[in-house]
Amino acid sequence: MVVMLLSLLEGNVVNGTIARQMVDMLVESSSNVEMILKFFDMFLKLKDIVASDAFRDYVTDPRGLISKKEFQKAMDSQKQYTPSEIQFLLSCSEADENEMIDFEEFASRFQEPAKDIGFNIAVLLTNLSEHMPHDNRLKTFLELAECILNYFRPYLGRIEIMGSGKRIERIYFEISETNKTQWEMPQVKESKRQFIFDVVNEGGESEKMELFINFCEDTIFEMQIAAQISEEEGQEEEEEEEGGERERLK
Repeated sequence: MVVMLLSLLEGNVVNGTIARQMVDMLVESSSNVEMILKFFDMFLKLKDIVASDAFRDYVTDPRGLISKKEFQKAMDSQKQYTPSEIQFLLSCSEADENEMIDFEEFASRFQEPAKDIGFNIAVLLTNLSEHMPHDNRLKTFLELAECILNYFRPYLGRIEIMGSGKRIERIYFEISETNKTQWEMPQVKESKRQFIFDVVNEGGESEKMELFINFCEDTIFEMQIAAQISEEEGQEEEEEEEGGERERLK
């Protein structure tokens, strides 16, 4: 549904009919939209919370499980959820016969779909805010979705394309955590610095376009190499840990 709405926005002008109709749809379904935004906010931050030292202070089981009672105490201590939200989280969890919860599995199970759908919602609202910059009704939803928009903002890439009608269209895409890490690699940073230097010192538009294409090709290649190196280093670390574990068992 969200993807379909995004496709309808493509090529539409600011304050256009399609964008206004979409805002009308949001207003008509405001109670459902608010509930959905609240749901995503709850599960997007859950994984970071259960990974925190403050939460793990309540985990005493050597298997990494936590009782429902301790889970509630741990969540209360975080001051991130209301009592009713904590009860909702507990109702979504799956406890074993001893009422123990695998909190890491629980957080991961809900965060992945929340990230996938939440990202598209963030793109839709960002897109609508650009198509309808002065709509007060939309501003209300943007305020409700502030936490979600802030969560995805570092991962929201954007390409601007000048169309035949001299209108700029924006296409959004997701920047993964891996890509962000690779983008900060020394060899990629050096390519960026060299590209900027070359563009500043080249006058012709065709030369700048050629430099840009070459830069993109080089950067993609360097990021692929960086990813391969990172993967090999990760495998070596795992092998060392497994070797050390076998030595301890002997």
